[in-house]
Amino acid sequence: MKITAFHHTSLVVSDLQRARRFYERILGLTPSPKRPPMSFEGVWYEIGPQQIHLLALPSPEQGLRRPEHGGRDRHIALMVDDLEDCKALLDQAGIAYTLSHSGRPALFCRDPDGNAFELIGN
Repeated sequence: MKITAFHHTSLVVSDLQRARRFYERILGLTPSPKRPPMSFEGVWYEIGPQQIHLLALPSPEQGLRRPEHGGRDRHIALMVDDLEDCKALLDQAGIAYTLSHSGRPALFCRDPDGNAFELIGN
């Protein structure tokens, strides 16, 4: 077996409409029409050939404490075209973030359900 590509990641969210506001208004993603009917609510977002799937399901990690810095937690890393614009958008929305501890041009933030993201500047 040889892995040939990364296809998608799935994230559990407790409130789909609240999550969609973050993914669509903050991250600027557009829902994909490719999601087939399923037994639970959700939404897919395409980023090039990869996808993020939001699953509106009960969290199996209810009550789990996450590290304050998303770089010390499992996270999804996304490239952004302008890290300063990204910071300004997060500041305006009142979304907390921490800068990369390595000194790289990157920051870490969380969605409303605590899923961590690394946003890396070009």
